[in-house]
Order: sequence, then structure tokens, then C-alpha cells
Amino acid sequence: MEKNNFKASVRSMTGFAVQSSAMDGFRWTWDIRAVNGKGLDIRLRVPDWIEGLETAIRPLIAEHVRRGNVTVSLRVARDGAVAKLSVNQEQLAAVIRAFLDIEREAANLGLSLGLAKASDIAVVHGVLEQSIEQDNPTELSKALLDDFPSVLKAFDMMRVSEGQSLTSVLSGQLDKIEALTERASQLVEERKDDVATSLKRNLARILDNSEGLDHSRLEQELALLAVKADITEEIDRLVSHVAAARELLGEAQLVGRKMDFLMQEFNREANTLCAKAQNINLTRIGLALKALIDQMREQVQNVE
Repeated sequence: MEKNNFKASVRSMTGFAVQSSAMDGFRWTWDIRAVNGKGLDIRLRVPDWIEGLETAIRPLIAEHVRRGNVTVSLRVARDGAVAKLSVNQEQLAAVIRAFLDIEREAANLGLSLGLAKASDIAVVHGVLEQSIEQDNPTELSKALLDDFPSVLKAFDMMRVSEGQSLTSVLSGQLDKIEALTERASQLVEERKDDVATSLKRNLARILDNSEGLDHSRLEQELALLAVKADITEEIDRLVSHVAAARELLGEAQLVGRKMDFLMQEFNREANTLCAKAQNINLTRIGLALKALIDQMREQVQNVE
């Protein structure tokens, strides 16, 4: 089987690929689709009459995909053949028991459910089995397994392409965050006089009401005022987060969870900057940062 030899790069969790092939009168179509997810969830919809197919392809998918909800479908037809439907008695009994359990639980809660119809049960996966008469199922199974890696490769290529687009978008957003952070740093220098005036005013108010106040308490109050006015640490951390995010984007695949955590750190610093701003222009920068970070978080949700 073909291995995953793609050059390391950020991958998107979303993607799809469709591929059709044929052999000895059989025609089939593979369909792979994926959306984002916290972990890896693989759902296979393959003909029940081809034994061992699901067991064989599941590890191949897991070898290429580490996160996301992946659905793989396979449709097989034979020229001139009529598909036969049969009832899986064991699955039918299990489904009926499940329906009865649901009705009993609903009755206990005072709910009245409509009567189940045969069509409601028949659509449950595994109740009806489709089969096509064939002379050599082993040869067909081998052909399907030989064909699957190529559609999986096409699927992975799309995820890489989507990942490159995500990287470009996220890099642009990081550039904007960096520019806003630099502007905030400049404003910190520009507002020094205003901060000094504010601190003096607050200090005077404390001193006017300091009768009976012990020196340690007074020092605490002064330190608290200084901390509330200083956003140097927040700016330094934003600079550090930008550098860390860029490093992750260049690191390759499987960075989605780390990027998501980093978005939380970005948001924390932007919130603190807004709370400490004491300046309309700094407040505007903080709000702009929050909007950008929210946009980035939406994009990061798609990174594997």
C-alpha cells in the first residue's frame, strides 16, 4: 500500500475527493469527505457483501488523518446485474428492540410517539443488505483496495491545498495583530504624561484619606494603581504569541490544538489591554485586536 509521503505542511481538516474505476464488468466510485472535529471520527459506508473491506481501509485513513470527521462511501455496480436485497435478521431484531425501548421510555415520560413504520426500520444501517452476484469476490476486493490509496492521496492533496490557504490567511491576520501591537506600544509612550497625571491624582486622593491607614496598606494601593496603568507585559506577551503562532504555522501538521490554545492566550491579553487602556485610542486597538483574534479562531477551527 502507498504510504503518506507528503511534505510536512499545515493541513485543513476539511476536504473531499471522488474517484471512479472499473474492472471485469464492475464499476465503483469512492467518495471521501471530511469536516472539522475535536478528534478523529471515521464513518465508513461500504457494501456489506464485500468482506474485510472496512477492516482494511480504516487504518489507511487513520494513517493520513489525525483529526476530523471523515466519511468514506463506496458504491459498486455490475454491468447487467441486478442488486439483491436481503434482511439481516439479527440486526432487524436489535433495531426493533431499540424501537421498543424508546417507546417505553417515552411513555414513562408521558410522551406519545407515532407508530413506527416498516420504512422507518428499513433505513437503519445494516437492516437491509445489498448483494451482487459475482464470480470472484476476492479479486474485486483486491482491486478496490489497490484503488483506494489513489483517492486517499487526492483527498490529502486537497487538505494540503486548503491548509496552505489557511496558513496564508492566518499569516495575514498575524501581521495585522503585530501592527496593532506596535501601535499600542507607541501609544504607551505617548500617554506617559497622562498616566503620570492620573497616578498623581489618585495618589492625592489616597493620601487625603490615609489617616489611620498603615504604610503597608498604602504601599499595596500604590502598587495596585501602578499595575492597573501598566500594559507593558500585555504588549510583550502579544509579541511573544505572534512569534509562537508563526513558528507553529511553519512547524507543519498537527498544530491545530496548539493554535487553538494560543488563541485563548491572545484573547486574554487583548481583554486585559482593554481593561487597562485608560485611553480611547488604546481601547480601540484592544477592540480591533479582539475582532481579529475572533476571526483567527474561526480559521484555526479547521486546522488539523
